[in-house]
Amino acid sequence: MDADSILGAIFSFENYGELLVLVQNSIWAGAVLGLLGGLVGTFVMKRDLAFAVHGISELSFAGAAFALLIGADIVFGSLIGSVTAALLLGLMGVRARDKNSIIGVIMPFGLGLGILFLSLYEGRAANKFGLLTGQIVSVDTVQLQALAGTAVVVMVALVAIWRPLNFASVDPELAEARGVPVRTLAIVFMVLLGVSVALSIQVVGALLVLALLITPAAAALRVTSSPVAVVLLSVAFAMTATVGGILLALGGRIPISPYVTTLSFLIYVVCRVVGSVRARKGINGRVLAGAA
Repeated sequence: MDADSILGAIFSFENYGELLVLVQNSIWAGAVLGLLGGLVGTFVMKRDLAFAVHGISELSFAGAAFALLIGADIVFGSLIGSVTAALLLGLMGVRARDKNSIIGVIMPFGLGLGILFLSLYEGRAANKFGLLTGQIVSVDTVQLQALAGTAVVVMVALVAIWRPLNFASVDPELAEARGVPVRTLAIVFMVLLGVSVALSIQVVGALLVLALLITPAAAALRVTSSPVAVVLLSVAFAMTATVGGILLALGGRIPISPYVTTLSFLIYVVCRVVGSVRARKGINGRVLAGAA
């Protein structure tokens, strides 16, 4: 395949207007998932759970693959796998070292189960590929309503525990001393994270879910330390990457995930550069002030 063929597969905007009309539900679904990912991602970063997201995604993949094998709803199977992994991590991984070791055990187990189920599946190869790379196309109204309803439940629950969860994330020892139910909050958040992972897999697949739940929040933290600004920027970045990825994917013949992950990565790179420049200016300003 030559360079022109590769570019044609990635960017080809023939009949773009007609395609855009057909995927309005998908765009709305992407916006909902971007909003959810941006909100949840801020606590993922605060609680240092980036590795946990990857571990949960592997069992979510196994659940989706099993559902595909038996002809059940893939999203439901993904949810079962994600919540199971989240509960295991929340109940068993009290200390960071314990949590990391449990994740290291869950990840290969979930991936192995998923590969086993996909190997036994005799249907379309595109269905197998979509579980790994995402395929948020042709979302109908019923699916969009179910997705939005589930996302709203997660976001309402997250807002309800926002203040104590934030306290427990920043200083768990002090929060526990003040009577905050740190362990209960950890389990509740892990369940919410599990549901978010399962929903996000529809866009970027099991292997690239970090692009929605980690990268936007990490980018926001590079340019601001304000808690409110971090949340707003994380949501804005996640929605930009998701909706932008869907719009770009319409003009190509490859899965949506490379577009979403590339946009998310570029946003992070820009934020990192901006953060570095601002940090250097701040240091220079302090030096000059001290010299004066």
